[in-house]
Amino acid sequence: MIPFNKPYLTGKETYYIEQAVKTGKISGNGMFTQKCQQFFEQHYGFKKCLLTTSCTDALEMAAILCNINSGDEVIIPSYTFVSTALAFVRQGAKIVFADSMSNHPNIDAEKIEALITSRTKVIVPVHYAGVACDMDKIMQLADKYNLLVVEDAAQAVDSYYTYPAPQPPKGGALAHFISSGATKLSSQHSPFRGLGGKESLGSIGHLSAFSFHETKNIISGEGGMLAINDERFIYRAEIIWEKGTNRAEFFRGEVNKYGWVDIGSSFLPSEIIAAFLWAQIENLDNIQQRRKKLWELYYAGLKPLADTNCFSLPNFPEYATNNAHMFYLICNSLNERTNLIDYLRKHDVLSVFHYISLHSSPYYKINHDGRILQNCDKFTDCLVRLPLFYELKEAEIFEIIKIISNFFSLDHKKME
Repeated sequence: MIPFNKPYLTGKETYYIEQAVKTGKISGNGMFTQKCQQFFEQHYGFKKCLLTTSCTDALEMAAILCNINSGDEVIIPSYTFVSTALAFVRQGAKIVFADSMSNHPNIDAEKIEALITSRTKVIVPVHYAGVACDMDKIMQLADKYNLLVVEDAAQAVDSYYTYPAPQPPKGGALAHFISSGATKLSSQHSPFRGLGGKESLGSIGHLSAFSFHETKNIISGEGGMLAINDERFIYRAEIIWEKGTNRAEFFRGEVNKYGWVDIGSSFLPSEIIAAFLWAQIENLDNIQQRRKKLWELYYAGLKPLADTNCFSLPNFPEYATNNAHMFYLICNSLNERTNLIDYLRKHDVLSVFHYISLHSSPYYKINHDGRILQNCDKFTDCLVRLPLFYELKEAEIFEIIKIISNFFSLDHKKME
């Protein structure tokens, strides 16, 4: 059986875990925690990073930092994992579900403004499969209505939002900026947006959350990270991270004692998790190159079938890059997807569907306003994910492509 996922080990994980144990400090916020956080800050331009025990924890920290209270409204896509909503529901928010784009599971940014009310406080774009949402449009809405943006970047490590590069104007400070070779845009409020270059996903909104679950590109088993891009939130984030205490200041020697100063929880992971993650970070480029190669093999091999409308392949907006987090197909019906998954399993390939739209969930559907979210429902019924992991062999991908081709060459309508 070809599994859907297999966690990749670089070979250094247990070595670094042993190092962490030998330091005598394994409770967290030690050497490996600092190394991981500094890497993400320096490599991707986040102002401050805090490792967490999961992406769910990072989202819960974000909800606290946004001062969500009972009755506040938070706009999220319905086609997402439950944690995106749960973090804000726990703070008392009303979730307002938005539909996906017609050609991609990401939130349809053009439909967000109609959902904004006087009670709206936060927009949570989810970068599905590591593909960027329309962050220009979303940040414009946030500025217009004085809202906060929390990027759910669980799947988006090493993925970017890109900007077109128009012809520069003659003379002046703007031309000097362009000619200087600057490409990294400083923040969501940068006056130079649209000048070309790229920004890391997770660095555009006020806050963002990442996952290092074993199904992600780089992993620590369970694990996550909160990235803070608005300096207003940095000081309080450390306190929430450390169970509502100012212990981080104490360890840095900035205060001579620490105590309970705010709400918080035990969001800080152990050094063992951080040590494992550091081994993965050291191999990030290698991991990404491999995953992208495998992704391209899938795409090239399945495109002829997609061109005959057997299914749809992943679509990329012009502003998005591909971090090869996931390879999926969009079948033409629920029955077709069910039959394809069964056919693959019978031929020793494990493929899986993904989210069930949250607006139809048993827990929250009573709170949904009844709007039909047809694109979310389409992806719920028709999206199927194929195996994609570092140790997947090229020959196995060719075999999966052959099996899928055979399925669509059959008169499978008889199977429906």
